[in-house]
Amino acid sequence: MTASITTPALVAPEHYINRELSWIAFNQRVLAQALNEHTPLLEQAKFSAIFSNNLDEFFMVRVASLKSQQEAGVTTLSDDGLTPLEQLEAIQAKLRPLLELQQQHYRHSLKRNLDEYGIQLIDYTRLNARQKDWADAYFRSAIFPVLTPLAVDPAHPFPFLSNLSLNVAALIRDPDSGQQQFARVKVPQKILPRFVPIPTELCSREPAPVFTAVPLEQLVAFNLQLLFPGMVIEGHYFFRVTRDADLELRDLEADDLMEALQEGLRKRRMGGEVVRLEVANEMPDEVVQLLMDGTSVEPEDLYRINGPLGLDDLMSLLAISLPDIKDLTFKGRTVPALVQAQRSELEDGSIKADEFQSIFSVLRRGDVLLHHPFDLFATSVEEFLNQAADDASVLAIKMTLYRTSKDSPVVAALIRAAENGKQVMALVELKARFDEDNNIQWARQLERSGVHVVYGVLGLKTHTKVALVVRREKDTLRSYMHIGTGNYNSRTSNLYTDLGLLTAREDFGQDLVELFNYLTGFSKQQSFRKLLVAPVTLRRGMEELIRREIRHAHEGRGGLIRAKMNGLVDPAIISLLYEASAAGVQIDLVVRGMCSLRPGLVGLSENIRVVSVIGRFLEHSRIFWFGNGGQDEVYLGSADWMPRNLDRRVEAVAPIEEAQLREQLRLLLELYLQDSTAWHMQSDGSFLQIQPEDDGLVSQNILMQRWRGGLKM
Repeated sequence: MTASITTPALVAPEHYINRELSWIAFNQRVLAQALNEHTPLLEQAKFSAIFSNNLDEFFMVRVASLKSQQEAGVTTLSDDGLTPLEQLEAIQAKLRPLLELQQQHYRHSLKRNLDEYGIQLIDYTRLNARQKDWADAYFRSAIFPVLTPLAVDPAHPFPFLSNLSLNVAALIRDPDSGQQQFARVKVPQKILPRFVPIPTELCSREPAPVFTAVPLEQLVAFNLQLLFPGMVIEGHYFFRVTRDADLELRDLEADDLMEALQEGLRKRRMGGEVVRLEVANEMPDEVVQLLMDGTSVEPEDLYRINGPLGLDDLMSLLAISLPDIKDLTFKGRTVPALVQAQRSELEDGSIKADEFQSIFSVLRRGDVLLHHPFDLFATSVEEFLNQAADDASVLAIKMTLYRTSKDSPVVAALIRAAENGKQVMALVELKARFDEDNNIQWARQLERSGVHVVYGVLGLKTHTKVALVVRREKDTLRSYMHIGTGNYNSRTSNLYTDLGLLTAREDFGQDLVELFNYLTGFSKQQSFRKLLVAPVTLRRGMEELIRREIRHAHEGRGGLIRAKMNGLVDPAIISLLYEASAAGVQIDLVVRGMCSLRPGLVGLSENIRVVSVIGRFLEHSRIFWFGNGGQDEVYLGSADWMPRNLDRRVEAVAPIEEAQLREQLRLLLELYLQDSTAWHMQSDGSFLQIQPEDDGLVSQNILMQRWRGGLKM
């Protein structure tokens, strides 16, 4: 099995939207959820935190890559015709107004409105006397012992600043010599809460607030005198650095790869070159220059922030128990096909709880489509693996793990299966960005438990989400499978929308057996029966499906393509979609994130519309629908239409062969396309939201209502 990369058809630069700017447009839509007055207040805090966290990763990876290209003198133009420097300049121009919008919302809206509901995020200078006494005592007992002030002078070089660390720059004067000095104090935000709770009974207002907190960095800043006794504190200012955190790894064997990753993670924690310096807006120019010199950043890497730095810590506010300003609690249900209704009464008069059917007997009767979080992950995918682990007839379990949760029931099931004497194989993708350390720990735990652990294929990241169970039935072996769009992660299954297929189709099983043989041994598989697998058949298969719609349109049978994905940036796919649109194929796309295609251009893409749905759940499912002259073909899987998914990752996309399940996906696509709060992409790459209120047709709300009422799509 070897990668077969098609040379992309060229797209004219003016017809291609820069992927980095398109990503910023996506994060702008995330911020819009925070700014939307119809979003519950604590959910506004959540979306603002997501906006900040997304930006941190964007700088650590994408901006860092562009800066490396610029410094290396790379002159290759992006697909839209920009040099690395021009892209960096465009990124800065787009981001600075968004950062100011976020801070205005925090200062003038979020804090004030939260206060009305009893949540006080209060500055140190506004604490009353009793609160200050408590805060200062807390500083002395819980903060002061862990701080390490570092002076900067000819005898003390500029200290190393760890990635994403929040710091206090202190200006100190010696009263005897009159000499001013600079010192840096790192805020211990990794070990202490960013918003330090203050006992509410110390508040002087009635009724007492529900939650009162002061920023941790302010407790440090206003107690600097304890760190520098005998000195005069002339000023303090907050700053934060972001470093290049992308790991560069050579193609190594498994043991070397793990060792290289561990070394790389150590370096990441220390950090590469500084790619962004954030400073408090009021910081004097001379202090800013000292920091710029010490971190070797250019003026374009400097971001003056008019408010608190690192607002990703707003996420912690969701722990406050105030349901009136949160989204309503939602818990999905067990998909009906997997439940055996036992409405019998027990001796105490209560009703016996529903019992699970044997998932294997269900799948022998037909496929089951899952839609998380509306269908519970725990009672579907986890139950599938639990039953496999405990079933004496199951001989083997094989699956891929890309990202999984800390206390993973999936991993527990694999360990139990191995202890029960089954052959268990787990492919753990060590190179899952920012989950490398977690995956290394899982890999070691699985190996200690007798699970065969492999680390994928050299040069390719294994991103596919598949599980295979082999069961002895009478005198034969039968395969049962799960093929999904999302990770085997119990926590994120409640936060992301994802699709999955449980099936016992024989040809799917043969495909997965051969795919796992490729992942674990030596195989050069060049074709599959049903699955489209990257990097071998997925690109070619998707391009041929689009070309077939073009032929249908040319021959008078119409043409229809509907697809839902996270990102669309592949030039070859975009070129084909333009060709299809020009031929008369109707193309409807639901793209959550980056989209480099320009819809609505006369003569080129006037038959293409693109919408983006941003809701309480992160849209993560991928669906690919092709009209095929009335004989619809529908696929779901783990891949987006991006070069990395089509050419540089192991992915699997599966056809949906039962008509009833295809109809469910057709209705689901219709629902997303009709969402009244969806963002509609314009030909210049901007997005318009026609109706931001949640009182119209809102896809995720309707899905929750349908599942609460026991109705399926």
